Amino acid sequence: MEEWDVHRALHRPGVLLDIGAHDGLLTLPFARLPESRVHAFEPLPSAMARLRAKLEAEFGGPPSHVTLHAEALGAAPGEALLTLPVLDGVKQEQWASIAKTYAEHASVTTESHRVRVLTLDSLGLRQVTAMKLDAEGAEQEVLEGARRTLIDSRPILSVEIEERHRPGSTRDVPALLAMLGYEGWYWHAGWHPLASFDAALMQVASPDPAVFAASEPYVFSFYFFPEEISGACLERLRALA
Repeated sequence: MEEWDVHRALHRPGVLLDIGAHDGLLTLPFARLPESRVHAFEPLPSAMARLRAKLEAEFGGPPSHVTLHAEALGAAPGEALLTLPVLDGVKQEQWASIAKTYAEHASVTTESHRVRVLTLDSLGLRQVTAMKLDAEGAEQEVLEGARRTLIDSRPILSVEIEERHRPGSTRDVPALLAMLGYEGWYWHAGWHPLASFDAALMQVASPDPAVFAASEPYVFSFYFFPEEISGACLERLRALA
């Protein structure tokens, strides 16, 4: 089951967050959902430019129910260096991160951008029903800066968490969300509680952008449901599987 399948199945009208939107793989489908108000966050200028162009092509201009943010999200407001690895002259945009510099990898050069950082809580968003988060190792900080939003709105979450970007993250991010009353799950030929996930077997990959080999399976998309609706969410998803 893919990330989009989960969000579509569990959609509730309200504010949908695409954090690490890149060029709109989920932003555009989010925007097509009924009664959705989308906030997309993408600090990489080249990706944001393509996202704007796709929205204009899709909707004939900037849609009123989609708000684009060229800032990164974090635990505190300020600035950060967004580092983009370049491999054989090709920019590896999907690896752009404010959490790593790639200085230890001789196989890549880098391009850097100074970006503004906001906390999600500072935006004062209400009725947030869903959040997708992919921040290349900065997921912990994004969630730290979103505590009030998570407590008040209780959105469902899909979070990409990878040990190759941040060792210990498959332990630390779920622990933070558990403190906030969330249950974690992952899909691998069926739905499994996050407590059964074994990173040493199910998520082996190099942190070097030049090394593409990975374990089979390689599980990196995790889903977190507020404990008060977790059972209902799983029942609906299992009915679709």
